[in-house]
Amino acid sequence: MGNGNLSSPNHSNTPILQHSIVMKAGVGIGSNLGDRLEHLRQARDFLRSISEGGWLLAAPVYETKPVDCAPGTPAFLNTVVEIESSLPPQALLEQLLRFEASHGRPNVHEKNAPRTVDLDLLYCGDATLNEPKLTLPHPRLHRRRFVLQPLADIRPEMVLPGLNRTPAQLLDSLGGAQRIQLFAKDW
Repeated sequence: MGNGNLSSPNHSNTPILQHSIVMKAGVGIGSNLGDRLEHLRQARDFLRSISEGGWLLAAPVYETKPVDCAPGTPAFLNTVVEIESSLPPQALLEQLLRFEASHGRPNVHEKNAPRTVDLDLLYCGDATLNEPKLTLPHPRLHRRRFVLQPLADIRPEMVLPGLNRTPAQLLDSLGGAQRIQLFAKDW
């Protein structure tokens, strides 16, 4: 009493599995409110939880003076982590925004306002995007020592998509501007 040949691809109830491409994605993490290092640790643990197989590469943490922020803004702790993801960049960004919101950062906020945690998608594989909600690589990545230094610590020879230079080369182009200080190697 069958309803056809179940081994036939046209009659199978088995879903067709689609192969997803796993790519490395860089995420900048920053915090300048509350227990800054703990906020970075929570963000790192979250990123590990959404990474394929839990793979994560973490840079040291640096303390930096605020850039383009209001006077009196507290110093930031910043780092970069790299994860592996099969999510499209837009879906990965949505995950990052949900984490920020769950840790007290409103979706609508003043630019460069103090924050418990800030997650920036820096790159996602070789993708170059220029969409209203997402630009890859991150549009200010090449001008920020607090992003380039930790990125150079973990991926000094990576050629950034669309920028055609390594983090180390981009760091050299900044000269002595934007001083940062090592805060924690192992965190």
